[in-house]
Amino acid sequence: MSEISRADVEHLAKLAHISMTEEELTTMAGELAVIVDSVKTVSEAVSAEVPATSHPLPLTNVFREDVVGEVFTEEQSLLNAPDAQDGRFKVPAILDEE
Repeated sequence: MSEISRADVEHLAKLAHISMTEEELTTMAGELAVIVDSVKTVSEAVSAEVPATSHPLPLTNVFREDVVGEVFTEEQSLLNAPDAQDGRFKVPAILDEE
């Protein structure tokens, strides 16, 4: 088991501004030791023969090609706009500006 001492946990708790009781510090030291050992075990399982993966199944791009199609002109875009000004959509202000 990894050596995570109660003092280590107390130090980390102070850095994180977490108040812990004596019992919680002792319990957390044991739990953190188990977590560190588990991570160590997983790290040992990694070898050069096993390629790194981000997903267990191969993924392919299912999106279509990004091809420019028919583009509206400025006039067509603003044709049904409730209000426009200087070639742009005009909308009500949502922030109070003074």
